[in-house]
Amino acid sequence: MIIESRDGFGKYLDEFAVGDIYRHWPGKTITESDNHTFCLLTMNDNPLHTDENYMQSHQHGKILVVGTLVFSLVVGMSVKDTSGKAIANLEYESIKHDEPVFQGDTIYAESEILDVRLSKTKTDRGIVYMETRAFNQKKQKVLTLRRKFLAPKNNSSGK
Repeated sequence: MIIESRDGFGKYLDEFAVGDIYRHWPGKTITESDNHTFCLLTMNDNPLHTDENYMQSHQHGKILVVGTLVFSLVVGMSVKDTSGKAIANLEYESIKHDEPVFQGDTIYAESEILDVRLSKTKTDRGIVYMETRAFNQKKQKVLTLRRKFLAPKNNSSGK
């Protein structure tokens, strides 16, 4: 089932079902300022991300957005619809940069629930395993990642 959730903040374990796809909205256009600020904050001074002149002779011909900025943005976009009620983030895995991202690109994302299981030690929570995919304004997939988080059960759901 495709879910276009725009209200509430996060979900309880009981609300997730394998195969559900959450379309995160709105998208985010990555500006030059976003890219440069992220470079400064993370001390990433690679000219691929900051030097327009240098990049003119590079295979891409223009500045690339820092991959960890794209990763951080996409995870952040998913929180409202998925892990906003999480007790803890447990694991990030399989982070793949499928295509380059450039300043001025607008990023959209969706998350698919791959597995939901109860905790083996505590009955009031469980683990959600999901894959998040990011696309640019041309609908090209630019990032794929999988992650797990610990979500509380909804005590009022009766499940």
